[in-house]
Amino acid sequence: MATSGAKPDPAAAHVVRVIEYDVPDRDGGELVCLITTVTEPESATAAELASAYHQRWEEEAANGQLKTVLRGPGKVLRSKSPDLVHQEIWAYLLVHYAINSVICQAATGADIDPDRISFLRTLNIVRRTATGTAAFPP
Repeated sequence: MATSGAKPDPAAAHVVRVIEYDVPDRDGGELVCLITTVTEPESATAAELASAYHQRWEEEAANGQLKTVLRGPGKVLRSKSPDLVHQEIWAYLLVHYAINSVICQAATGADIDPDRISFLRTLNIVRRTATGTAAFPP
């Protein structure tokens, strides 16, 4: 690592490619700076790398939804046997799919990108609604 103004050690230096692009559908636009070791444009165009980067974060967001939003931060699976762990994981995946289906239906009805709808807010609405309808009458 080089300090400001110092030349980096050539043995430790890496050649990188810097791609800057705008994300126009964000509020006011967003400038993204992507740094990659894929230096040859023939190997991957800037548009292909930007798309791949976006897809990577889509996957990261889905993993976060499953691990911390849906299950809860720091919570472990309750099941004690491998078969029940398998069943519990499938249950989380199905609930995640169902919530995302609700998000897609709402986005289609509002003619917006589903990524613009909060997973956490949708989950909270679903929890309130499911709790209210599952309650026994007095």
